[in-house]
Amino acid sequence: MRGVTRRSFIDWLLGLGIVGWVASVLYPIIQYIIPPRVPEARLSAVKVGKVDDFEPNSGRVVRFGNQPVLLIRTEFGDFKAFGATCTHLDCIVQYRSDWKLIWCACHNGRFDLKGINIAGPPPRPLEPLKVVVRGDDVYITREA
Repeated sequence: MRGVTRRSFIDWLLGLGIVGWVASVLYPIIQYIIPPRVPEARLSAVKVGKVDDFEPNSGRVVRFGNQPVLLIRTEFGDFKAFGATCTHLDCIVQYRSDWKLIWCACHNGRFDLKGINIAGPPPRPLEPLKVVVRGDDVYITREA
């Protein structure tokens, strides 16, 4: 039986050092490319303004946590809220008061005031959110 020679031991030690060096270089790069999952805080309700801040037949994009939300006040004074991210390519939608529709400028996608896709390439409806009016304050909540 042949023992471990000095040369094979040094080769093994150098190989182990090279593997360790490659791992120490690649690990931070991989961690940078694939960031850790951070759970989003679940918001129950967010105050977005006063009733008088929103004119009838108008819409405004507001923040709900880290999600953009389209808040619409209809011509009759009712409030409606939808996730403002288009279901086609994640563009931000807007309310067109002249058409009384939700419109995505990226590819001319259109949604009715129930959030249902009615024209263009969007494959599914917008996410509905619930609007609660308490006194003069307007709140958005996820409970749709």
